[in-house]
Amino acid sequence: MANKSLFLSLLILAISPLCFSEKSQGGNLYPQFYDHSCPKLEDIVWSVLAKVVAKEPRMAASLLRLHFHDCFVKGCDGGVLLDSSGSIVSEKRSNPNRNSARGFEVIDEIKAAVEKACPETVSCADILALTARDSTLLVGGPNWEVPLGRRDSLDASLSGSNYNIPAPNNTFQTILTKFKLKGLDLVDLVALSGSHTIGDARCTSFSKGYTTRAETTTRQTLNPAMAAVLRKRCPRSGGDQNLFNLDHVTPFKFDNSYYKNLLANKGLLSSDEILVSQNADSMKLVKQYAENNHLFFQHFAQSMVKMGNIAPLTGSRGEIRRVCRRVNH
Repeated sequence: MANKSLFLSLLILAISPLCFSEKSQGGNLYPQFYDHSCPKLEDIVWSVLAKVVAKEPRMAASLLRLHFHDCFVKGCDGGVLLDSSGSIVSEKRSNPNRNSARGFEVIDEIKAAVEKACPETVSCADILALTARDSTLLVGGPNWEVPLGRRDSLDASLSGSNYNIPAPNNTFQTILTKFKLKGLDLVDLVALSGSHTIGDARCTSFSKGYTTRAETTTRQTLNPAMAAVLRKRCPRSGGDQNLFNLDHVTPFKFDNSYYKNLLANKGLLSSDEILVSQNADSMKLVKQYAENNHLFFQHFAQSMVKMGNIAPLTGSRGEIRRVCRRVNH
């Protein structure tokens, strides 16, 4: 699977309608940005990722999440990758990222390989965007052309990470508002939530949803058998860091099982369950995606391109970091 050209050729033959080009979106971003300055970029990213995901399939979800948590703060600018130093307070310390954001060492490995081939040319923000796409592909998800040309931020925003990223216990309206503030809509919300077809959640993200009705009113519809399993794996005291598959049916395959689970009252997070309990339009989309994997793939790919175009730094703004964890000096 390390040979990306062969893999994509076979993929395109099988699911050619699922490849999307969005060359006009994102201002100065376009897929061919590095064609001359770093022609082997996508092969380098793929070769590292193929080995990593083959060894640890869960990493695909972690890297996809990093891109999401990057874009929702100040735009897709690589800010989530910065360590604390000087006046910079790392976003890794925020509530959404602390003890859960991971994959930074994979980005470091890819960046080092890219720097060796094309010094001071490719941004960490673009590496995150490519990594999100390739991680999705490697676990059976859709393909799309990634607009490129982002530059890296000179700072991070701890407060932005705390307040802008949708939380598992947010209300439906709060989550939708956070999406709309980034130029995204209801379709983007429901489609991008489908990324929960892979990956895990910590007990602390959802355990109050099944303990007692006195603690919450949002999870009363949770499937009783699933609630019993969760109660055993996530006790009332302790176990906050225990992991549970977001999609217990096909946890390492990118497909529409997530939506089928929601319709069976088996959504793990409150932010998943509310898609079918609090809004008729989102419920309609969930049903459509559960019935039509092709439609889900199509909308997911389009929404990923749209999300990747949130407030990119281009032109002379920002910089091209030599190391993703720190700004250049």
